[in-house]
Amino acid sequence: MAMPLESPISFTNVGRIRWWQRGIFASQTGYVLLALAMLLVVMHFASPYFFTEGNMQNVAKNFSFIAIATLGVTFVIITGGIDLSVGSMMCFSAMITSMVMTELSAPGSPAGSLFVHMAADGKTVLANVPGLILLISILAGLGVALIAGLVNGFCIAVLGLSPFVTTLGMLSIVRGLGYVVSNGRGSFPGGPDADYFYALTSGDVLGVPVPFIYLVVLALAMAVVLHHSSFGRHVFALGGNEKAAELTGIPVVRVKIEVYVICALAAGLQGIIISGWLGSAPANMATSYELNVIAAAVIGGANLAGGIGGPLGAIVGCVLLEVIRNGLVLAQVSSYWQQTLVGVIIILAVLVDRIRSRMI
Repeated sequence: MAMPLESPISFTNVGRIRWWQRGIFASQTGYVLLALAMLLVVMHFASPYFFTEGNMQNVAKNFSFIAIATLGVTFVIITGGIDLSVGSMMCFSAMITSMVMTELSAPGSPAGSLFVHMAADGKTVLANVPGLILLISILAGLGVALIAGLVNGFCIAVLGLSPFVTTLGMLSIVRGLGYVVSNGRGSFPGGPDADYFYALTSGDVLGVPVPFIYLVVLALAMAVVLHHSSFGRHVFALGGNEKAAELTGIPVVRVKIEVYVICALAAGLQGIIISGWLGSAPANMATSYELNVIAAAVIGGANLAGGIGGPLGAIVGCVLLEVIRNGLVLAQVSSYWQQTLVGVIIILAVLVDRIRSRMI
């Protein structure tokens, strides 16, 4: 005789996703976005000038001045590494770009005659090929960044040196080389291609700052690479468990070198853009910028232990820092409070993420 089946036992607490594990609360970036939204509301009521068109353009331009480098650092942090040389790399790339541009634009220099000639009036310098000097100068600036990134990657991935110590040493090396090649003086982009340079670094398109456009394009490219390519999967795998990644056949050494090269190139490009905004490349440019760059990445959700990070978090972290800085200026609060607030936000961001992780 068949026995009637009893109703199956169900566990209502199994498989349920709690509210702090869903939607925007599923990552640290979500909490930072929420904090940013609240801060924007506060600034709207605190200052009538905050949401003006001019101020919004300033905010977009200013946070773009560290955001591109933050994208590069985020690559490194995802693998569990760190790069402290980004500030010095910004300065050195900018100086090399400006110096090469000036040198190639001088008719009396050995290489200048190949690129420029004097106009009929005997005073105006004209380019033989418009834009060529600018192209070579930017490639030279990015070239030195490429070399620095290769050295960092080789020392860390091949020689097994600590990322902290290696990049700290590179910070001093690159900054020192900048003082050596310039004798401690700043350099200024000059020559017939200078107008092109300023248009590409500090201009705008339909009211949108050019640096912001570069940032959006690079952030989208980073998102595609991280989430839709084998290289991106390898980057996350290294940060999750490097030994396991190596055992599965991932080329650990190559990937490590590549992320440090990407980081250096991003810093070099950032420095070139900043020099266009400043109109020069002073020898002390971007001093301590590495702290702001790394802080923005960490605030945005990049985990220094590796395995977590992305372009959205990097941008959100940069925007938050710039809104704080801009808000302090509009509120006529001493700018010295900025570093204090940044430190508090870093600790709070990590604390909230730790609490959320323990609640999972």
